[in-house]
Amino acid sequence: MKKVRISVDLNAPKKKSRGRINKKLLDATTEIDIARHKKIDDDLAMRDAGKYAARVRKKMGLSQQDFSRKIGVPIETIRNWEQGKRAPTGAAKALLRILDRSPELALLALSA
Repeated sequence: MKKVRISVDLNAPKKKSRGRINKKLLDATTEIDIARHKKIDDDLAMRDAGKYAARVRKKMGLSQQDFSRKIGVPIETIRNWEQGKRAPTGAAKALLRILDRSPELALLALSA
C-alpha cells in the first residue's frame, strides 16, 4: 500500500474558488420564489417515497390490497403513498426498509 504525506500550511490557506454564482439572479430571488421551489422539492421527495413503496410492494409480488393486509396498514394509506399524496414516515419508513432488505423475515415477524 502506497503512503502519501500531505502537509498543510495553516498560515497560508488556499483561496477557494467561488464557483458559478449568478449574483443578479440570487439577489432577484424573492421569498415567494423560495417557497415555490421548496414546494417543488417536497413534491419530488413525496413521489420518490411513493416510488420506493411501490417498488417494495412489487418486489414482494403483492397487490396493494394484499400488501396492506400483510403489513397492517389501510389500503388507502398504501394508495396515498404510491400516488405521492403522502409519504411514509417513522415506523412505516423503517418497515419498508426492512421489507426491502429481508422480506421473508419481516413477513414472518409480522405474521406471528
